[in-house]
Amino acid sequence: MRLIDNHLRRALDYVRPYWGALVPVVLVSILSTGLSLVLPYLSKVLVDDAILGRDLTLLFQIVGLVIVIPLVSFGLNVFSGMRYTGVSADILFDMRLDLYRHLQRLSPRYYARTPLGDIVTRINGDIGEIQRVVSEAALSWFGQVIALIGTVGMLIYLDWQLFVASLVVMPPSLYTLVRYRSELETRITKLREKSSQIGSFLIETLQGMRTVVGANAQGREIERFRNRNDAFVEALLSMRLYTYVAGGLPGLLLTAGTALIFLLGGYRVIDGTMSLGTLVAFMAYQARLMAPVQGLMGIYTNIATARASLVRVHEVLDERPDVSQVSEPKLMETCRGEIQLQGISFDFGRGVGGLSQVDIKIPAGQIVAIVGESGCGKSTLADLLERHFDPQEGQVLLDGVPMSTLLLKDVRRHVSVVPQDPFIFHASFIDNVRYADPKATDDKVRAAVDAAG
Repeated sequence: MRLIDNHLRRALDYVRPYWGALVPVVLVSILSTGLSLVLPYLSKVLVDDAILGRDLTLLFQIVGLVIVIPLVSFGLNVFSGMRYTGVSADILFDMRLDLYRHLQRLSPRYYARTPLGDIVTRINGDIGEIQRVVSEAALSWFGQVIALIGTVGMLIYLDWQLFVASLVVMPPSLYTLVRYRSELETRITKLREKSSQIGSFLIETLQGMRTVVGANAQGREIERFRNRNDAFVEALLSMRLYTYVAGGLPGLLLTAGTALIFLLGGYRVIDGTMSLGTLVAFMAYQARLMAPVQGLMGIYTNIATARASLVRVHEVLDERPDVSQVSEPKLMETCRGEIQLQGISFDFGRGVGGLSQVDIKIPAGQIVAIVGESGCGKSTLADLLERHFDPQEGQVLLDGVPMSTLLLKDVRRHVSVVPQDPFIFHASFIDNVRYADPKATDDKVRAAVDAAG
């Protein structure tokens, strides 16, 4: 699997508006990384020139630099880290907002077939996981790459032959990383699914707690909860094992290469073909080489985690709404309230129920009662009137204008459905009454309450 695929490219679309804010952050991060690359070379000067050369003035200068450089680097890291965290939070909010807006466009049919816990997990859990990876890995990637390039350059400058020898362990390290990534991504996806199942179970049983208690089903539901949690823990342990293998095994191979450097470098110092300070500096850079390599390997596995969550987020974003608005919709500022259904046919594709060739005309101001057995299409008719669905045949007219040509906001503003069991938000009674019209006056609120009895 390629490192950058379609899902990651789509995620980068959210980054583009913030390039202007990110460039200074990246430049400061590069400067901080560049300063840190100076320190290992100072160890060479310290050993060969200050200590062995008995230069006390140079010793004090090096000590001063060793104190000042980390302080400056620390300050730069704090600035870039805080700034980047703020920008990345804005980027991920844009993604979460797009997802929430898209969910608002989906019809009741989507919510009927999709567990609520799964939706909540994708909004909170998956985007939260993406945010964790972005906040921890993305800025680090730039620093790690600069550190890797700079460290390799210094190693070649100090002793290119010893550097070539140290590369022996790199191919197997990279192979193990690529070898386990695909399997790791599969396990991450399974873990997200198990987490979603727990969320769906909790939301479902909490909403139906009265039924659970009334049926004496508490023990049965606890057992179902335990089974889902056991499956989640099993998936978690499996994912963690592959995370350790994919991220740790390459690092172990790199560590093994250190022994080879000790052997060859020590031999050359004893042989007189390399100074002690050069070996000390080389070992310091070699140790720093392992950090960015292991860091990039860790970022590689983090990308697998983020991609698994991106796939789940994009599955929702790719869900097509059942209704769409025409490119140039008609406006309807006022509405008399005449409703007409002309040859309406609609079903949910299951071959049962639905509506067939329905013709109804309800004059403005008239009260009409539609009765029938469960499943005959009463709720479907209400959904068509609010344009949650479009009929497969025929058309719905509001004041003689086809609803499919109207601005959706106008349709929802003029046509409303009061459910038998209304949903109450966690807000005041007055705020709930005002929900459809937040600017409604107290007199309008009072009139609405009186009309509802």
